[in-house]
Amino acid sequence: MLSQWVLAAIHLFAFALAFWAALTRGTAFRKLAAGTGEVKRVLLADNLWGLSALTLLITGAMRAFGGYEKGSDYYLHQPLFHLKMTLFLLILLMELAPMITLIKCRIASSRGAALDSGRAKLYARISHVEALLLILMMVAATGMARGVIFA
Repeated sequence: MLSQWVLAAIHLFAFALAFWAALTRGTAFRKLAAGTGEVKRVLLADNLWGLSALTLLITGAMRAFGGYEKGSDYYLHQPLFHLKMTLFLLILLMELAPMITLIKCRIASSRGAALDSGRAKLYARISHVEALLLILMMVAATGMARGVIFA
């Protein structure tokens, strides 16, 4: 019982951190596009965003399929779980372009090159939409916790 509680708490905390990191990264990208931001802030927020996403993935998989919660049968037959996973997949797909760009930026910065801020405005929008999708995932999660089933 204690392990379920701790795992649920870590999962919930990871949602909060992911939301904050996505908003912060979006704001940092927006400032970068305006010429007033720093790449360092974008990369820091991106690190937290990645860490929280990984934590969500691991704790979510443990809770759904690791025998810590209601069991995989419950989750696989729960429409809100499918909604939550669809939103997660949308976030993952949206994240591909900023993630690849920031990986290239990290490699280039180790050689002294700077980030091309030409797509920063787009990546700001993507980050903010991802934050919105995280909120929708939380809404789906609360329905799952209450056992809401749509027939």
